[in-house]
Amino acid sequence: MTLTPADHRYLQVARTLRKEIVDGVYPVGSQLPTEHELCERFEVSRYTVREALRRLRDDNLVTSRPRAGTTVAQRAATNTYAQDVVSINDLLAFATGAQFTIESNAMVTIDNQLAQRTGLPLGEEWLAVRGYRQADGDAAPVCRTEYFINRSFAAVGRLLQRHSGPIFPLIEDLFGVSIVEVHQEISAIVTSAELAAGLKVGAGTAALQMQRTYTTSDGEIAQVTVNTHPSDRFRHSMTMRRVKG
Repeated sequence: MTLTPADHRYLQVARTLRKEIVDGVYPVGSQLPTEHELCERFEVSRYTVREALRRLRDDNLVTSRPRAGTTVAQRAATNTYAQDVVSINDLLAFATGAQFTIESNAMVTIDNQLAQRTGLPLGEEWLAVRGYRQADGDAAPVCRTEYFINRSFAAVGRLLQRHSGPIFPLIEDLFGVSIVEVHQEISAIVTSAELAAGLKVGAGTAALQMQRTYTTSDGEIAQVTVNTHPSDRFRHSMTMRRVKG
C-alpha cells in the first residue's frame, strides 16, 4: 500500500481497515491483526497504528481490551444528534413521512454558483440529488431538497429510489463512518422563476434556505443538504435560557 503525503498516515490506515471491516474481510466478532502485524503491513510506527485503531473505536467499529486485542464490534445505531437550533418543519418533514420525489441524480462539478451556495471546493465532483418533499394530501411541496454527497460515498445514490428518510445513516452503514458534526445555517432568499414553479409559489416570493453540512470523524465532509422552504411553510423555533453566573 502506498501512503500519500497529503493525508496523515493514520487516516490512511484507518480508512483501509474500515473498508475491509465493511466489506467483510474482518467480520463481526473477529480480531484484527496485532499492532505489530499492522505496523509491518503498512510500514508505519506503532503510534500510527494506535491512532488508526482509535479512529475505528470512535466510529464504533471495534473494541480493544488489554491483552485481548482488537475485536470487530456490532455497529450500534447512532441516529440521535443534539442541536442548538431546531427547525420544527424540517424535523416534521421526516416525522410525518413527507415523500421525497427525486428529479435528478447525477455527478456534478462544483462551479462558482454551487461553491457559493454549498461551501464545497470549486472544481470537485460530487453526487447531486435534487427533488421535492411533499406531505400526503398537500398540493404544494414542503420544500425543495438538494443533497450533495461526497464522491467517496456516491454509491448510496443507487439506493435512494427506495429510501425516503435522511441519507447520512445510509452513508454510516455502508461505509462504516460516523457523522460527528452537523453544522446548520439558515438564510433568506428570493425564489427564482424555476424554483418558484417547483414550490408552487409566485416568482420572487421570499423563502428560507437551510443548509446542513455533515462531517465525519475523519474531518471529511460527507454530505451537504440544502432545503428551501417557502416562507409561509416554514416555522423556526428556539428557546433561550439565562445562564446563571
